[in-house]
Amino acid sequence: MDYTVAMQRAIALSEKGLGKTAPNPIVGAVVIDATGKIIAEGFHDRIASADHAEVIAIKAAGNKAQGATIVVTLEPCNHIGKTGPCTQAIIDAGISSVVFAVNDPNAIASGGADKLRAAGIKVIEGILKKEAALSNRAWLMKIQKNRPFFTWKVATTLDGKVAATDGTSKWISNETSRGDVQTLRRQSDAILVGTNTVIADNPHLIPRGDFAGYTQNPIRIICGEQELPSDSHVFDDSATTQFVKTRDLDLLVEKLNNLGVNQVLVEAGPTLASAMLDHCLMDELVMYQAPSLLGSGKSFFSLGKESTIENQLRMDHISTEVLDGDVKSVYRIRNGE
Repeated sequence: MDYTVAMQRAIALSEKGLGKTAPNPIVGAVVIDATGKIIAEGFHDRIASADHAEVIAIKAAGNKAQGATIVVTLEPCNHIGKTGPCTQAIIDAGISSVVFAVNDPNAIASGGADKLRAAGIKVIEGILKKEAALSNRAWLMKIQKNRPFFTWKVATTLDGKVAATDGTSKWISNETSRGDVQTLRRQSDAILVGTNTVIADNPHLIPRGDFAGYTQNPIRIICGEQELPSDSHVFDDSATTQFVKTRDLDLLVEKLNNLGVNQVLVEAGPTLASAMLDHCLMDELVMYQAPSLLGSGKSFFSLGKESTIENQLRMDHISTEVLDGDVKSVYRIRNGE
């Protein structure tokens, strides 16, 4: 059987969990019959339930799970945490075949495929592995590097300016781009800015718009040593705010690890963002370029040191789309790779 369509559905389901699963991965699962018809489905959402995607799908399938196949984006876990192992739930349900995309790199939970095979269940690995890994890249990066995945969001003119010489910056990007940013915010576990941004712009850092199914806002992280006005919007009760009063980026990472976040959206200004990039703490750049020029003003990136063409930072292009005239481009930052 070709499991591509079922896995595509499982990946789409998993992405419904973005911003809802930390410190766990996003996972989607579908139960299908012998003809490939979907019987039941589920995705992990810690806010709604402690159950993992496989268990949610199995419960929805009921007796129909007996002899069926479950298609899941990540290798079923094989450990006891806040819930029992998904492998045992699959065995108990009478599932005959398991198809998954990505092997679990977490040493604590790995070994699921071997346990399932030992129980006589057919296991197929690697279906749409690249696509599933891309969706789950934040958690996979965290396991690999022991730190969150940092997505750097920038809105610039065509000549790379984020503010005019008088400090004004609203608005460079258009309304459609700003609406797209709200989705990025909602899919993140935390939003990070520096103290300069809080003082200059007094941002709220709360996702705007209607996002059904989300009952809590991302954690607001403020990094820097400057004192902040007590009436700053980031200190209201719309979300939890953590003020990491340091310029030591290693301490920032330690704090974020303690919070258990997977994905951080960096909306910081050039000072903090450039320092993070220089410290190999940026993984992805999402740039919204408006069809405009300023000629002078504040650039979105500067290390303040001499450079040569040989040491330019190369990135891998992921995607580009046009948003009512603005150009949104996504790049993978290599971090010295």
